[in-house]
Amino acid sequence: MAGLLVAGTSSDAGKTVVTTGLCRAFARRGVRVAPFKAQNMSNNSMVCRDGAEIGRAQYLQALAARVEPSALHNPVLLKPASDRTAFVVVDGRPWGRLRAGEYATGRGELAAASFAAYERLAASCELVLVEGAGSPAEVNLRENDFVNLGLARRFGLPTILVGDIDRGGLLAALFGTWGLLDPDDRALLAGYVVNKFRGDLDVLRPGLDTVTERTGMPCLGVLPWVEEVWLDSEDTLVVGRLGPQETAGDALTVAVVRLPRISNATDVDALAAEPGVDVRVTTDPEVCRAAHLLVLPGSRATLADLAWLRERGLAQVVLDRARLGRPVLGICGGYQMLARTIEDGVESDVEAPRPGLGLLDVAIRFRHEKVLGRPQGRWREHAVEGYEIHHGIADDDGAFPGGTVAGSVWGTMWHGTLEGDGFRRAWLTEVAQRAGARWRPHPGAVGFATRRERMVELLADLVEEHLDFDRIAELGRTAYPPTP
Repeated sequence: MAGLLVAGTSSDAGKTVVTTGLCRAFARRGVRVAPFKAQNMSNNSMVCRDGAEIGRAQYLQALAARVEPSALHNPVLLKPASDRTAFVVVDGRPWGRLRAGEYATGRGELAAASFAAYERLAASCELVLVEGAGSPAEVNLRENDFVNLGLARRFGLPTILVGDIDRGGLLAALFGTWGLLDPDDRALLAGYVVNKFRGDLDVLRPGLDTVTERTGMPCLGVLPWVEEVWLDSEDTLVVGRLGPQETAGDALTVAVVRLPRISNATDVDALAAEPGVDVRVTTDPEVCRAAHLLVLPGSRATLADLAWLRERGLAQVVLDRARLGRPVLGICGGYQMLARTIEDGVESDVEAPRPGLGLLDVAIRFRHEKVLGRPQGRWREHAVEGYEIHHGIADDDGAFPGGTVAGSVWGTMWHGTLEGDGFRRAWLTEVAQRAGARWRPHPGAVGFATRRERMVELLADLVEEHLDFDRIAELGRTAYPPTP
């Protein structure tokens, strides 16, 4: 089995960036390559065309590899509902709920599903590029690990370690990761990659030489800091983080509420990519009050986040905006918060209906069966496509794709609709008119899908130019003796 593990010194070190770039670089060279992440912990997910739910990052990596995304690319998805509880998706379908104390006992079944998926995927392609999770040096989790070196040991995968120099402490992170591993795990470390470097490489090189001398790990390259790189991230801390863009007249300001249990926050990436649209992800009531558009994004715990909105005074901001005719958009969980009532015996175990904000004339009732789909519709003359991931069912009238509208308040159960250029720009034009903003779509602006594709191509260019790609390709053909 030809495969390679891309691990990181920490979360958000650059594993996703490197894996995505390598997927496209190998695909451009005619290699039948596929991404894989055994277990992903994220509330940013996507629905494949076969109805399977996987992490957004693995969906994008599959597109980068030019293969159809499926549950094989991310067999286990953990969706945190609280600090101690997560909903679990296995092979693309709901599997159950695990509390913190139950995770260790449930790990065997999750590992078996992941190993089986890897074997099926490896049999269908020439190279599997595995993205690790967190850090392989989390020795407290090593005994039952099936995501990082546990997976690498089982299938004999050479491992590349990625470190983020922009956050500081890179040399210590590289050496510390190596130092915490036992000898058998260390033997899998085939080299390391520096991510997000800006400065004089000659100043950095002596430090890299010292790391290599003390660990035996060669440096496989240094990736530069590039503003234009953004990804469908697992981490909601980086939502909406796009590179600089040209403006188009007066800006249209958008405030996105950073809910404590925010889900599928990547919906707003398409807004942030639109020229002249200024997106801020915030919890500041005054920013939410002043913006031309306020967005309530998805939530993994609608009632809990609605209670938080009320506690922070943000619910009153939403009500005031609606009263004044200032635009509000609710997406999935955010839409549910705008309803008259919410009856949730699934996510919150609250059977009795609870009052929503009452801005949309709908009632929400949660069902145990999860809705997973790729719906299509129309708004005015524009085609609209999205994806659904929810338990809550709304008795809406469909006056807005996937939902309804009342005055300047819109709600939809569909994620991803804003990625459609025609629909997004037409709807934002109406928002701007209602908000009294002078923003209009910029003629000839690059579409969202095109921008994403250019970003993937840029990542491939970066890994080919700045990494020892031939050595990495050689490692991908190397299989160490697997461990049962």
